[in-house]
Amino acid sequence: MTRLLFIHYKKSGSILEGGEQCTNRNRSALAKIVGEDNLTSYHIHEDNEKKSLLTMLGSGILSIFNYYYGLSPRRVKKIVAMAQEYDYVFIDRSVFGIIAKALKKSGYKGKIITFFHNVEVPYFRAKLSHNWLARLLLLGCIDKNDKYSCKYSDKLIVLNERDRNEIKIRYGRLAESVIPISLADKCQNKPQSQEMTSEKPLCMFLGSYFPPNNEGIIWFAKNVLPHVSIRMKIVGKGMAQLRNDEPKLMKDIEIASDVPNLEPFFEEADIMILPIFSGSGMKVKTCESLMYGKNIIGTNEAFEGYDIETEKVGGKCNSAQEFIAILNDFAKNPRPRFNEYSRNAFLKNYSEEAVIEKFRKIF
Repeated sequence: MTRLLFIHYKKSGSILEGGEQCTNRNRSALAKIVGEDNLTSYHIHEDNEKKSLLTMLGSGILSIFNYYYGLSPRRVKKIVAMAQEYDYVFIDRSVFGIIAKALKKSGYKGKIITFFHNVEVPYFRAKLSHNWLARLLLLGCIDKNDKYSCKYSDKLIVLNERDRNEIKIRYGRLAESVIPISLADKCQNKPQSQEMTSEKPLCMFLGSYFPPNNEGIIWFAKNVLPHVSIRMKIVGKGMAQLRNDEPKLMKDIEIASDVPNLEPFFEEADIMILPIFSGSGMKVKTCESLMYGKNIIGTNEAFEGYDIETEKVGGKCNSAQEFIAILNDFAKNPRPRFNEYSRNAFLKNYSEEAVIEKFRKIF
């Protein structure tokens, strides 16, 4: 009987972002392998509510000693004590590398597996791009934890070859497993739309309020939207803030912020628009779009890590001119709103069932 301790980060609130969806996928896959009764979850919780100055000061001090995301020496000590009863410890974020270090230093006899959601230094550099103080305080801590993850974990898992190569360059460690993003299928037995895309297609951008997402959609609104005949909708956690940031640009764009259920928005969209130019890991929004069988137009970054023929899902674009040309072609030449190729690509490579054997091999 294999027993596994699953260490993860949990935000408060019911609206899941991409990283949390990947965490849930990891836990679900592991539970299917070792059995639900043999898996214990321990979550490191950071409340989303506004923190007091004293709490923020304490977090800043802890980050100097490489404790982040709610970790503390006392909590790490508790995890190490718990781990002695388990054969495996699965650390769901590499920013918890200090746990791997403490486990090894304690003489833990089991195996430590760390999952890299991103190469975290470039990810956090983008995330904190407008907060120089946070970058100053945290990037060293983030880098150190990724380094600890590489040094003290028995096995590393990454989402794609790009991250695998970058981790090798940065930390001298080659990850043992590449397991792409996947999702539990929410579209089984659902009728496929027989409708064609509209002459004025409804285009949807999906993403939370986050610098690379914000920069991408603002770029699109400035450089592409004035030159195409489409209806535009933005859906995502916190995205109402864009109206305050860019009131003129956003005045004719519908924004649905903090919606608990994305399904109706996917169903009404003709095309998913993913103008993302920076990041790490893989984009969960791309996987969701494939799951729903959508036409997708995105950048290299949006398709990073996906083994698909982009021209069959909709198109790959990295300039305004390319986006304009494809969108105008959609307007002139309607095509099925349900993209069968997208749906089949999801079922073959990015459904939870498709990757379960990859997880099984890590044991």
